[in-house]
Amino acid sequence: MRDLPLALTMGDPAGIGPEITAGAWNALREEGPVFAWLGDPGCLPSSLPVREIETIEQAASVFRKALPVLPLALPASVRAGEPDSANSHTVIDSIARAVGLALAGAAGGVVTNPISKAVLRRAGFPHPGHTEFLAELCLVPGREIMMLASPMLRVVPVTIHVSLRDALDRLDEEMIVEAGRTTALALQRDFGIASPRLAVAGLNPHAGEGGMMGREEIEMIIPAITRLKAEGIDVYGPLPPDTMFTDAARAKYDAALCMYHDQALIPIKTLDMANGVNVTLGLPVVRTSPDHGTAFDIAGKGIAESSSLVAALRLAGILSRNRQKYTEGFLV
Repeated sequence: MRDLPLALTMGDPAGIGPEITAGAWNALREEGPVFAWLGDPGCLPSSLPVREIETIEQAASVFRKALPVLPLALPASVRAGEPDSANSHTVIDSIARAVGLALAGAAGGVVTNPISKAVLRRAGFPHPGHTEFLAELCLVPGREIMMLASPMLRVVPVTIHVSLRDALDRLDEEMIVEAGRTTALALQRDFGIASPRLAVAGLNPHAGEGGMMGREEIEMIIPAITRLKAEGIDVYGPLPPDTMFTDAARAKYDAALCMYHDQALIPIKTLDMANGVNVTLGLPVVRTSPDHGTAFDIAGKGIAESSSLVAALRLAGILSRNRQKYTEGFLV
């Protein structure tokens, strides 16, 4: 078994991506995991040692001395904090090439720097975000599941990048079942948890209070839990969302299925914002990203914190190795 280099995308070059990439390389240059950055070296900090490479396989040989870069030229000059949609096609190309390297077995996984959905949308990008685009590139549209993971908590929102009103309209039993199946498999295959435990959040206050505060638990969530249990998955709930994230409650499960975006992301960002990592489940490749956005307001000021990107790279290395062991039939 060998550790393959990770492919790190450029992200929006006017955001904090270049700065946190430099910080991540400085933090990981001695211990790894090894990664190569796909982007225009001209937008990286001038103090950063950079080595352009022709193939990602060359990354390991230069990583300790310089950041390996697979160069992509930007058509427009970059000014920190001032995004330009003229550069969007190169940003998108960076993502597509990183996924291509992972699908080809040349990269151990994909780690994505933050993008601006609004900037890409102006250039005709049709996807709500990274997650949906990655699923399309991997030819598994609709099977993508978002997890936010940290040493303190793992959460999976069943509905993601839609308004709360739309989330309530879209949520159904089948979505919960699919999210539970995908999460359980990922915990085994990628996180190395032999017998994963899932907790399921209720949708309504007090998990519906037996139907007094809403019937979604009775008509949708409990039937989904029953089906998952019948498939041999260790799952329980629905739990009142206001009490399931305490220290004592979190000790009883390995991941929490939540019904909508903020129900999942508020607790993990409150508990462990610095170490939170976005993980896309349901793909044939490993993908992680930092749990924050482009931060245009502080870009170029030298104050961006790289801890979440460092955590994303470290976790991608672990997931890649675990998935390789699982695929080759080794217990993890």
